[in-house]
Amino acid sequence: MQEPDVQMPKVEINIPEHLEMQITQMIDEGEFVNREEAIENLLSTGLKAYKTSGPQDDDEPDLEEDGMMGDEGMMGHDDEYVF
Repeated sequence: MQEPDVQMPKVEINIPEHLEMQITQMIDEGEFVNREEAIENLLSTGLKAYKTSGPQDDDEPDLEEDGMMGDEGMMGHDDEYVF
């Protein structure tokens, strides 16, 4: 059952090339019928996820970036627990 055509606002955005390539790949793989459906669905899904988890704070330090986590694990020790 198809929904009747609903007039929606038009939005123009610029996106990085890697996102454009991912969208095109999803369309080519049959995930979406066309670009309009893909972008509408992905934007809707992203907004729902954002509302659920809230904004991500990029200002908080990441343990891996601070050197707190190494290849050996927490605090650079091989042991699972550090005393």
